[in-house]
Amino acid sequence: MSVKVFADTKIYIACPANSVTGGPELLHQLAYHLRNDLQIHAFMYYYDFRPGKFESPVHSEYRVYELPYVLEIPKNDDNSKNILIVPEIHKALKLLLNFINIRKGIWFLSVDNYYISKLTKRNYFIQRAINKISERIFKKRLLDFDITSQEVLSKLIQKYDYRTDPLLKLANFYMTNTYRGLRWFSELKPLYYLSEYLNKSFLEAQTDISKKEDIVVYNPKKGFSFTKKIISSAKDIKFIPLINMTRDEVIKTLQRAKVYIDFGNHPGKDRIPREAAILGCCVITGKRGSAAFFEDVPIPDEYKFEDKEESIPKIIEKIKDCFKNFEERYKDFEYYRKVIRNEPQKFIEDLKRIFIKAE
Repeated sequence: MSVKVFADTKIYIACPANSVTGGPELLHQLAYHLRNDLQIHAFMYYYDFRPGKFESPVHSEYRVYELPYVLEIPKNDDNSKNILIVPEIHKALKLLLNFINIRKGIWFLSVDNYYISKLTKRNYFIQRAINKISERIFKKRLLDFDITSQEVLSKLIQKYDYRTDPLLKLANFYMTNTYRGLRWFSELKPLYYLSEYLNKSFLEAQTDISKKEDIVVYNPKKGFSFTKKIISSAKDIKFIPLINMTRDEVIKTLQRAKVYIDFGNHPGKDRIPREAAILGCCVITGKRGSAAFFEDVPIPDEYKFEDKEESIPKIIEKIKDCFKNFEERYKDFEYYRKVIRNEPQKFIEDLKRIFIKAE
């Protein structure tokens, strides 16, 4: 099966206005390639635009795509020839309720965020507020509480069964960017795999690995409660958090480092591990989320550890091994880098397999 596209079909891609994270970038890439490689009339559909706060719904990072957009889908376009694609977050899924005849697609850019987005502001309000304030003032969290923790996710999975979600039932087709997603949402039909790729700033950057330093880089927004235990147990190792950095600063930091560690929840096909790998870092991860799947994070098993206290000495030992024998350990990630380099072409191939022009 495939999604039929007619000569006059319009595809609207729902995206939160002025949002700059991995998800919105993928949504822009989707619209860009639908227009430029499949010659389909694709438009960004920005929701939650606040004119008083922003001049334009298009974030400056995404103006390079030069995509046409709407703030509302015209009523006349709510017909069966056209398509609306929304990401998996709850607020976006609710947009499907506003349309009757347009064909609807859901793109699961993660598994976890489908559940986490169901949390309201009341859920864990105190813990979230304290950490938000402390991050602004002290550049770190005061509480170990992590809304992406396995504990929170497990409770949400028990509470919500995707198979009975009325919003998911509104869709005509589904896509996921991970093999984990293919397995998790396997009862949704038809379900397609749609790969993704990194921003060209990372793919085109030239890294001189001879200038690498004994540095470990990490993302303080993912799995920090465990990462800080590693940091506390390795006083002789220099750790640098990727925080409050521009894209260029992130690139330069990863180009300096020999190792990137990520013990977050890996809700989807996370960008930073791939950014680190393509810029020459050895990548060490946990085994949560998509990191548990070789197809999503194709690195040797020896670089994946359970985020448990007993793993910490082995993780530190692996970091020091990467420092000492970097030129050899660098080769362990050649397959990962090859996969990452091929992702732009794979993305286009996936699109052409999913969206077929009707004769």
